[in-house]
Amino acid sequence: MPNIKSAKKRVKVIAKKTMENQMIKSQLKTVIKKFEAAVAEGDKANAAEQYKVVVKKLDQACAKGTFHKNTIARRKSRMTKLFNKMA
Repeated sequence: MPNIKSAKKRVKVIAKKTMENQMIKSQLKTVIKKFEAAVAEGDKANAAEQYKVVVKKLDQACAKGTFHKNTIARRKSRMTKLFNKMA
């Protein structure tokens, strides 16, 4: 356990940021699962709606710094390919 005041603060800040990142990752996993389920069902309208949500959440995760921009680009590319295969 840290003894210095600034080190104590860093522990608190890191714990808060870790919690925020976990929340963002969890939300992202949820929307991706919904999108993939819609694609598996073959429901084009629902998949299109879920695709918009996935792309928005990915961009938000990138903006927050939870993921690197290249990771987000790769994931968006994979989702787009999956969506376009439906057509």
